[in-house]
Amino acid sequence: MSTDNLLSLKDDMVAFIEGHGLRRLPGYVTEDIPSILWESENNPDAWKDFVEMAKHVGAPFITFSEMTLEREDLDGLIDQATEMNYPDEEASELVEAQLLRKYTGMVGYIQLGYIYQGVAFLHETTTEWYERFQSLLEEMDSFHDIVIDDHDHDIDDEEE
Repeated sequence: MSTDNLLSLKDDMVAFIEGHGLRRLPGYVTEDIPSILWESENNPDAWKDFVEMAKHVGAPFITFSEMTLEREDLDGLIDQATEMNYPDEEASELVEAQLLRKYTGMVGYIQLGYIYQGVAFLHETTTEWYERFQSLLEEMDSFHDIVIDDHDHDIDDEEE
């Protein structure tokens, strides 16, 4: 999807879902639930097919989750990137995190889902900036895990 803000798409989805007589359940389906991800094949309207499939199989509701980039989340990411790269203020992770500021307040991710025969069927729509934000979060978490592991080994070495 080429847009930076999925807000108007969200509004279209809400109207389409309700127009098909389905209810929306505010909820996010996590990765630990058995699920199948709908393949859009570069069709920007594939979510409509997804909603129609939910109706066809008799799903009583569609889960609906969205992610808006909040200033606090971005500030936390920038703080982590600063800590990870100190004193290098021009490190790529830090620069990329700071560039994400222009997306604050924008919707970058929408997940639709329904349950059928014990499996969650999901459709996800995302922006490029949201994918980069998630990637940076994962990089920071990996770095944090390495630092903690190294610190634990240092403590173990001191005890011996």
